[in-house]
Amino acid sequence: MRGVWTTEQVKAAEDQLLARTPAGALMRRAAFGVATHAASMLRSRTGRVAGRRVVLLVGAGNNGGDALWAGYFLRRRSVAVTALLLSPDKAHPEGLAALRRAGGRIFPVSADAPVSADASASTGASASAGAGAFAALRGADLVIDGIVGLSARGPLRPAAAELVQAVEAPVLAVDLPSGVDPNTGATRGPAVRADVTVTFGALKPVHVLSEGAVRSGTVYLVDIGLGPWLDEPSLVVLERPDVGSAWRVPGPDDDKYSQGVTGVAAGSATYPGAAVLSCGAAVLATSGMVRYAGWAADEVRARWPEVVATGSVEDAGRVQAWIVGPGLGTGQAGRDVLAHVLADGVPTCVDADGITLLAADPSLWDRREPDAPVVVTPHDREFARIAEPLGIKLGDDRPAAARALARRLDCIVLLKGHTTVVADPGGRVLVNPASSAWLATAGSGDVLSGLIGAMLATELDPWLAVGCAAWVHERAGDLAAADAPAPASAILQSIPAAIRSARAARNP
Repeated sequence: MRGVWTTEQVKAAEDQLLARTPAGALMRRAAFGVATHAASMLRSRTGRVAGRRVVLLVGAGNNGGDALWAGYFLRRRSVAVTALLLSPDKAHPEGLAALRRAGGRIFPVSADAPVSADASASTGASASAGAGAFAALRGADLVIDGIVGLSARGPLRPAAAELVQAVEAPVLAVDLPSGVDPNTGATRGPAVRADVTVTFGALKPVHVLSEGAVRSGTVYLVDIGLGPWLDEPSLVVLERPDVGSAWRVPGPDDDKYSQGVTGVAAGSATYPGAAVLSCGAAVLATSGMVRYAGWAADEVRARWPEVVATGSVEDAGRVQAWIVGPGLGTGQAGRDVLAHVLADGVPTCVDADGITLLAADPSLWDRREPDAPVVVTPHDREFARIAEPLGIKLGDDRPAAARALARRLDCIVLLKGHTTVVADPGGRVLVNPASSAWLATAGSGDVLSGLIGAMLATELDPWLAVGCAAWVHERAGDLAAADAPAPASAILQSIPAAIRSARAARNP
């Protein structure tokens, strides 16, 4: 697992390290990492480094200093470097002096008032600076974003936003894309969209959450020695070897019962496909046995003959985990099914209509056995239905909201979104950033429910089981789409390939 630390945690660790490090050494180490990745981007795009043109967007503070020192290192490799200073009076003095010594060009630009792309038609020093800034951007092979750092909040200011809008070259962001909230990944206005982000010491929430994960591009971590002073991470990200090692596969002593028996209470005469998709995901996730109970028994048998299908949960037989809710309906019949499943005393994934039923009748929570884990899998609107009556708002900080709901309901919360958030009652939070949006299709959530149920039936730590299911779901979506839209049934068929991908990288 990869750890993710809040900006407050990172700053506290940096303070400890700075007290033991010669002045300026950490910044130069970080900047050298930026310059190394910048040179790699130039080489991959143009075939060479020397003679290429790089523009630095430089704000106040240390991120601007990192950019200036990176420009210094690039000048030593014969790169033409131009620094656009958005806060000329607050530019990092040592970094600015180093770039000047190396022969870099400097343009001051006011961060408080917009500069015009037609500034060449105006008169005066500010117009000249504006014209020079846009001319430099038009000729750049690479732009390095050093506008703001981890302390900044809110969107880009007008001049910075106008310059960023004029960028046509690839962008490398220093630590984070400017204009994105460092701790939530949210944007509230103009912000940088980077192709590459080079961050230092630790991943931050901006790199894995919400729009920040998209705007960060490919994230590279430069080790500056923070490790000994970092607390426990605020979030964790599962990686392919973690999933491959955790995913249950049969051994020589296993049979269909020891592999895990998954029960599915889903679907209806109106929505039989939900049952077919949930059962199929559980089957393909290597459940030892899948038992289906509900109105879509005939449709499930026709598509998945290996499923033991009955018409009611009372006749389903013993299971080791339940999936309940997809396509179930929200009437009295659906409520009775949910109440029976919750009382069965096994790990249960409640999705879709099941969440709506819980929101409408919170007394259903009283039917569950105290020691049986329950997983709820809301999207944003479902989250609001179940959480807002409890005084919990979603807002920009999705991990905090999921953590609060998990603690309040004593359950595991999988909050759907571009980045999936999995929180447990003890405060652990796992995030799974998506590499695409192909999973935004009807029936995709039913597939995810089937995967979660199958993993819960293996008796793995439920929080980890849910995280692994989310990872395989996202990977299956990518494999099914292959850069073209794919329906949920195609995602379903890609589950075995996604599992093989994880198993191939499992930890020894």
